Amino acid sequence: MTAIQICALIGLIVGAALIYWTGYRGGLIDGRVEGIEEGTNDERAANAKTIRELEASLQFIRADHQHLAAHAKRLRESQAFGPQERQTLMQIAEKLRLASDTFRAMSSKAQAQQALDLREKALGMAALLDQVKVENAA
Repeated sequence: MTAIQICALIGLIVGAALIYWTGYRGGLIDGRVEGIEEGTNDERAANAKTIRELEASLQFIRADHQHLAAHAKRLRESQAFGPQERQTLMQIAEKLRLASDTFRAMSSKAQAQQALDLREKALGMAALLDQVKVENAA
């Protein structure tokens, strides 16, 4: 081989190597860009799924809150006992005390004790109504 042929062969080898290297670098860059895009898309899909789950949870919680608020409103409205009923319970307690004294005077201790027990229950219910009134005022 002549010197010109050797130089041409070296030039062809170097040219082929440059073309191969350019293609390799281009493919590497394209692969990196596609990988970044694919990773971003995967992350967006995962985030979108999480957002959908959180929105569904929020809707459930809102519906539950509305249901509980309506239930609480019905309970407040259905609470028919007020100051008039409290006063009636206090009067019942006083009458039961009088009945207990009467039974005790007639030597009927069992009925006197029952009347006192019922009086305590009536006073307890009146105290509960008083607490509800205080809580509503607060």
